[in-house]
Amino acid sequence: MKSASPLRTRKPAGLTLLELTVVIAVLLALVTVTMVGARAWKRGSDRAACLINMRNIQSSVRAYQNLYGYNPGTIPYAENGTQSIADHLYDKGYIPENLHEMLEGSRPCPGGGTYEVEKAEVFPLTGELYMSCSLATGQRHSLPTTTSW
Repeated sequence: MKSASPLRTRKPAGLTLLELTVVIAVLLALVTVTMVGARAWKRGSDRAACLINMRNIQSSVRAYQNLYGYNPGTIPYAENGTQSIADHLYDKGYIPENLHEMLEGSRPCPGGGTYEVEKAEVFPLTGELYMSCSLATGQRHSLPTTTSW
């Protein structure tokens, strides 16, 4: 005699609506954390690029000043009809075109600020920078110490 077997029900394949909602919530949380981290990384890399640009300009200005015997606070001799230190640096190959554009004000800081040159024709005094960034105070786009410059 055959024994009566209970009817077996099959569990449907796939995810329930609750499981799917939990998976989507976890993925959104991971994407949010990634975006916040990426934004912080971008701000940090922009700051580093700005500081490197200012350091390169400062080193070029001091090298040019020392090589041609100019004292801090003096004005260079006119060459090619200009006394602009930025033009002299570019013409003699001390700085590439992108740094020259930054000094002229036509290229912004990587962080979105602007570079400012207080006196374009005067070599800075010892301890002063030739160029500064408009984001120096708010986003710390300034060199940590300038006493030896």
